[in-house]
Amino acid sequence: MSLTVSDVAAAGAAWVWMPDDAEVVEDPEFTFLRLPDYCPFDLSVVSFTPTRPVDQVVDALMARARAFGPPVLDWQVLLGAPEGLEAELSARGGKVKIELEILAADLSDGAPELRPPTVDVELRWATDVTTALDGLTIEAAGFRGELPPAERIEAVAAKNAETVPAGHGGLLVAYVDGEPVGTGGVSVVDGVARLTGGVTAEPWRGRGVYRAVLGARLNYGAAHGATMALVKANPATSGPILRKSGFTTFGPEPVYAIPLHEDRP
Repeated sequence: MSLTVSDVAAAGAAWVWMPDDAEVVEDPEFTFLRLPDYCPFDLSVVSFTPTRPVDQVVDALMARARAFGPPVLDWQVLLGAPEGLEAELSARGGKVKIELEILAADLSDGAPELRPPTVDVELRWATDVTTALDGLTIEAAGFRGELPPAERIEAVAAKNAETVPAGHGGLLVAYVDGEPVGTGGVSVVDGVARLTGGVTAEPWRGRGVYRAVLGARLNYGAAHGATMALVKANPATSGPILRKSGFTTFGPEPVYAIPLHEDRP
């Protein structure tokens, strides 16, 4: 299978991240979330499918978002987004907050073989509370978030205990000499292995831990029917490792921060 921009754009658009404990605001033309306190964002747009002029739908979305109170709305502009969306967000004072890119790898012939790490890495699925806590602690530190409450950690472990053996994915945690050093998630949906949250604890970077977690997730996805691996990554950090591991960059997907309580210039 040869991946095309339209294939990747469609798979990316279908990937709507909605944590179980988020408040969801849905409209036929958009969806945004009010995220729990432990997330680094307050309000986040996760889909935008206007059937009217873009500026009118942006007006409607922002009016709904203002009612929640936070000063900023985060909006990731997806590959294949409606023409003129970035210009519209910029005209409303939006600034790029995070530079991301969407990358994909063809898994139709199986997962690529990656170089082994330079340290002895043990990988565990977060199907118990202790492992889930380890993984979420590393994730929170790496992405400047907060650790979820205890009940959320327990829920993640319980969910992983069901989804991992069923082939739907979960959270993977890397250990060296019993110390948690890295983590990353994968979910397998409609033949796509969606990779999330890949991060290595700072003292252990440069030793192949990220690559070990990546390889295990790719092997898991291929073993459970995925023919494409998809990730939305920082081009300066994860991006180079992913490209060396068989991924292709298909385009930028920047996250804009749009002020909600200022008049449009």
